[in-house]
Amino acid sequence: MDKIKLEIAGLSYSQTQSGAYALVLAEANGKRRLPIIIGGFEAQAIAIELENMTPSRPLTHDLFKNFAEQYQININEIIIYNLVEGIFFAKLYCEQNGVEIQIDSRTSDAIALAVRFECPIYTYEFVLSQAGIILEDEEQNDDEADLIDEEYDMDDFNADPVERLTLSELELKLKESIENEDYESASKIRDEIKRRADN
Repeated sequence: MDKIKLEIAGLSYSQTQSGAYALVLAEANGKRRLPIIIGGFEAQAIAIELENMTPSRPLTHDLFKNFAEQYQININEIIIYNLVEGIFFAKLYCEQNGVEIQIDSRTSDAIALAVRFECPIYTYEFVLSQAGIILEDEEQNDDEADLIDEEYDMDDFNADPVERLTLSELELKLKESIENEDYESASKIRDEIKRRADN
């Protein structure tokens, strides 16, 4: 299977899940976005590295990197290789002395390590097809740091629970969410449209 390269496009507070964050990955040579809900600790670990901040003591992911470097272990790439019932699965592709091994990982941890090892993030077409959101027209922003800690307005989405909306209303809401870069809401609306199509 051909790999599709992803880049970190944004990180925002999740207003639907307390203590959670929405990490948005962007297709490197396309218009699709892949929103992933992650925990606060992993969000902090990713944001700190993207902002080039140095904590007073090493975080867990920093410790992992320091440990790996002492034993000449490098992470060459990470791949988000599957999506099952809304849960993403990832693998670390590590190398030591010319020998490559794959290690299973939570996606949030894999990305926190990818930013530390400065290695590429990939996924497969079927994952993007299932969970990706397509943006029709978007101005590209070369400065990823500007999007970190951006908060999306979800008031309109929360006012109308998706289960009560008609299909045409859902499609309209999906378009509005994408235009407003409210990827978390768009992801939930997309899932509801898909659920109805499958029934």
